[in-house]
Amino acid sequence: MSWNEPSRILDAIVTLHRRLEQVACLLDNREGPGQRRQHQEARQAGADYVGSDDLMEKIKGGWLDFDCAISTPDLMGAVGKLGKALGPRGLMPNPKTGTVTFEVGKAVSEIRKGRVEYKVEKAGIVQVPVGKVSFKPEQLYDNAAAVLEAVIKAKPASCKGRYLMSATISSTMGPGVKLDAIALAKEWS
Repeated sequence: MSWNEPSRILDAIVTLHRRLEQVACLLDNREGPGQRRQHQEARQAGADYVGSDDLMEKIKGGWLDFDCAISTPDLMGAVGKLGKALGPRGLMPNPKTGTVTFEVGKAVSEIRKGRVEYKVEKAGIVQVPVGKVSFKPEQLYDNAAAVLEAVIKAKPASCKGRYLMSATISSTMGPGVKLDAIALAKEWS
């Protein structure tokens, strides 16, 4: 069976125990009760940076000190012009990932809780960030355990036999450390 078949495609979202993201909200700057409410909602939900034209100017100048960008649909025309800066780093807001929405507070709170998306590649590989260098070993373990548990529980019913063949954890540019896939599968299945 090919990994391209719909029954084998695994595309899901998992919530990590420790958050990874610094959130920037690009919201409409026009005056009005709706815009003020969105700005307030984003700040209350925990957005690190909230703005419109000011943030877009900073991004054009090369500032990318955030891990996730959220925008409202009415501002996407202007945000689209930042594609050259945001696109290569995977920061461009996208309706499929829930980062282009009028429900800004909800989107920010989900991301602040540690929401991470993962998808199985054609070769059957899942790559998911589980932490940063600043994390303690317990925090890395908690996040890695949450991802592995989510992947194992999302096993398609049509997939027979052993689902998790191997597991490796590594830093971005470092060597990988193999994990015991059989023990992991038994622990979380």
